[in-house]
Amino acid sequence: MERFADALGYATDVHELQRRKGTNIPYIAHLLAVASLVLEDGGDEDEAIAALLHDTIEDTPVTFDDLAGRFGRKVAEIVQGCSDTDVMPKPPWRARKEAYLAHLDNAPPAVVRVSLADKVHNARSVLFDYRLMGEDLWARFNPDADQMWYYRALVDVFRRVSPSPLVDELDRVVSELERLTRHTPDTDT
Repeated sequence: MERFADALGYATDVHELQRRKGTNIPYIAHLLAVASLVLEDGGDEDEAIAALLHDTIEDTPVTFDDLAGRFGRKVAEIVQGCSDTDVMPKPPWRARKEAYLAHLDNAPPAVVRVSLADKVHNARSVLFDYRLMGEDLWARFNPDADQMWYYRALVDVFRRVSPSPLVDELDRVVSELERLTRHTPDTDT
């Protein structure tokens, strides 16, 4: 696990100043949680490393070539596959998310595993914070974002492409969010 330790140090460095959206929680907490879920779901060391690095291409100046040179092409490909853009400024939210959902339908299993773990942890965090903050939570997100639509669409895609029990966990968390927010997927298409 020497490569994993190197990736942990690298992720800590490149995300050092970042915090979870709207909180003072160091971003590395999310990356560690995603790596843990990946390993618990049967992921290998490359997938766990990609979990630690899954937001580097999307949210830092780190490039595919940087990752491939340091951690290998497989890790870089997983991270690239988990990124909804590497363009700054980012394209419009809805189009970016629709393209990412379509991409997941044919993504390699390693990308699906890391992405699913990421979305499970994100959804759990949103649920936890919604219980504390209520509707005020949504102010921390892009005003154009329809988080509930996106999470339900993710459940639907992951249900098609992954046999992981994490799909059921994502569904449970999203269903609880829908119940608390009184959001019904049938009326929000």
